[in-house]
Amino acid sequence: MGARRAYARRRAAVVCGVAAVLAVPVVVAGGGTAQAAACNVTTGPYQRQVEQFLGRPVDGRQSAADCAAVRAFQAAHGITPTVGYAGPLTWQTMSTMLAQRAAGSTPNQAGACPVNRGRIACVDLTRQLSWIQDGAALRYGPVPVRTGKDGTETRTGLKKIYYRSINHWSTIYNVAMPYSQFFDGGIAFHSTTKSMWNPPGSGGCVNMRPADAKAYWSLLGNGNAVYVYGRKPGT
Repeated sequence: MGARRAYARRRAAVVCGVAAVLAVPVVVAGGGTAQAAACNVTTGPYQRQVEQFLGRPVDGRQSAADCAAVRAFQAAHGITPTVGYAGPLTWQTMSTMLAQRAAGSTPNQAGACPVNRGRIACVDLTRQLSWIQDGAALRYGPVPVRTGKDGTETRTGLKKIYYRSINHWSTIYNVAMPYSQFFDGGIAFHSTTKSMWNPPGSGGCVNMRPADAKAYWSLLGNGNAVYVYGRKPGT
């Protein structure tokens, strides 16, 4: 049993450690970071949609005030380059937020997550949402999550939590992963301080806000089912 747990810890360090390595700031020409780049005054392809999302006057034309508002949104969620341009990535992030809001208190309305498994943690990659249900009854959530990026996607299917580590640490990448609950090789639910809408995504783990990861720790345990389905936008 000790050997199995040691192996699980090594696998967890390899897969989940990659996610935090991606947090390095993007460097642009000239040696500065993307966050320091100048505001882009060009009208973007999703100008109207972005203006509406941000509560700006919807005229489809970039203004200095529009740029500042878009730039603030990008900075809050680590979208680079942070220049206020209403491009595909910014609108994709906003679209995901809208889908999450639309889920309301009925995230499993379509019945995609099984209701015959007792307590189960559901992960909808398409909407980047997770929740816990007891049968058909919602127990916690839904909450936004940050799943695997293109190339290190969070694998779909029915899984079970098999290893938990409340103060998990990746010795390979020197990354803290609090409240880790592993359910698929090195893939786990765990806490992060990054925005849940920070692109491009994790190294495969299901990143959660600290309060949500702590709640999942309290509500789940070894043997509880996890069901991952859908497809993350951009993968």
